[in-house]
Amino acid sequence: MDQTLYTVKTPFKVEFFDVDSMQIAWHGNYVKYMEIGRCALLDKIGYGYKEMVKDGYVFPVTTINLKFVRSLHFGETATIETSLIEYENRLKIKYVIYTEDGQVANKAESTQMCVRASDNESLFECPPLLIERVEKLIGTGHRQ
Repeated sequence: MDQTLYTVKTPFKVEFFDVDSMQIAWHGNYVKYMEIGRCALLDKIGYGYKEMVKDGYVFPVTTINLKFVRSLHFGETATIETSLIEYENRLKIKYVIYTEDGQVANKAESTQMCVRASDNESLFECPPLLIERVEKLIGTGHRQ
């Protein structure tokens, strides 16, 4: 079982352009909702996409797994709970999306690998600055 290292909760509104003719959020938009949560988590760490690029790295998504439990509806304010699971060799993030009344709508997980932007070389360890900022945030001074 994966250990949760840090979690952020981010509310978001299900907009009209997110829904189908039945006013239910289209399934493809859940990946967008994950990105909302992932950006909030990375910003809290202090290593968002702008910092990654400035540091010379990009983090393409390598896997996404989603489990749909119940629907989100137009106008609803949902919440995405985004949890960091791994950070040393890759970014592994777990997501739970809750409906406005607190029921689980979706469970998901994503994995991103580190790539050096200058030569598109895949790296098997995350940048020292990311590791340092995560460990400062979660309160450890050493690798686990």
